Amino acid sequence: MVPVDNNSFVSDIKQLIEHSRRTAYAAVNSIMIDTYWHIGQRIVEQEQQGEKRAEYGKQIIKMLSKELTQEYGEGWSERTLWYCKSFFLTFNDIEILHTRVQNLTWSHIRTTLRVDDPVAARWYLQTASQEMWSVRTLDRNISTQYFERHFKQPQLVEDSRKNPPADKLEVLKSPVVAEFLGFNPGTDYTESDLEKGLISHLQEFLVEMGRGFAFVARQKHIFTDAGDFYIDLVFYNYILKCFVLIDLKKGQITHQDIGQMDMYVRMYDDLQRTEGDNPTIGIVLCSETSKDIARYSILHDNDHLFAAKYMALMPTEEELRREIEQQKELYNLQNS
Repeated sequence: MVPVDNNSFVSDIKQLIEHSRRTAYAAVNSIMIDTYWHIGQRIVEQEQQGEKRAEYGKQIIKMLSKELTQEYGEGWSERTLWYCKSFFLTFNDIEILHTRVQNLTWSHIRTTLRVDDPVAARWYLQTASQEMWSVRTLDRNISTQYFERHFKQPQLVEDSRKNPPADKLEVLKSPVVAEFLGFNPGTDYTESDLEKGLISHLQEFLVEMGRGFAFVARQKHIFTDAGDFYIDLVFYNYILKCFVLIDLKKGQITHQDIGQMDMYVRMYDDLQRTEGDNPTIGIVLCSETSKDIARYSILHDNDHLFAAKYMALMPTEEELRREIEQQKELYNLQNS
């Protein structure tokens, strides 16, 4: 008699149930998003038929919320209906939404609707879909103004309506907000501590760096006739198809830091770069950048060397906005 493998049998049944649950959840989520979009469309159409003032819109939503709650119970608050309206106004083409924004929940969409700029809101959802961001990751990236730090030039912001470009700007998000390191105000940490912190929070750091990053090495050893050299962090960006070297500096960036990174990039291109790889990019990640360095060092007019500022503590919204503008100014000085 052939023995019966009950464990395999039970495992197969469990997999069938889990698959059906995932399929059902995805179907319900898709129907829910589609329903909310059409509700928002209908609210806007009703408002356009009536009086052209904000108070009229409030009355419509208040009346509709009351009627729906009486008929269907909880879940149809005025706030939910405002989200539906905002959803339609932000993404007014349902077909584009279905083709470009997939695998996301209503919670993703609702989180994005707090973004005032519709271009940024669409970019957040498209990127969250492509990169499989959780709602928590999406919320953090919106709070730290990921989009505003990601693009340095206005035309690239406009291009992002279609798809973020495969450009070196993919790796130039500055400042890098690394509050996930857990350093407290006044903490006296070293460059080694910073490196260890980034490695121990590698997943968060990869998201913070931008799209397409994969970790390659830490303290990468390069041997030449001139001696032994160690590069703090090495990544590969599969969108840009190039290696990205990062040197960590605690304090303000110096000419020596830039010169050292320039040497690292040249050595890496000579010794490690293979056929099909684009030229290596070097980033000096420091706690303070400098206008003079951007303007007068070999950073100037160099599209393979960059300086980026890191912030180990979460700034206020106003501080972050001011810092973003300062870093964009430095980028423009380097490339003017």
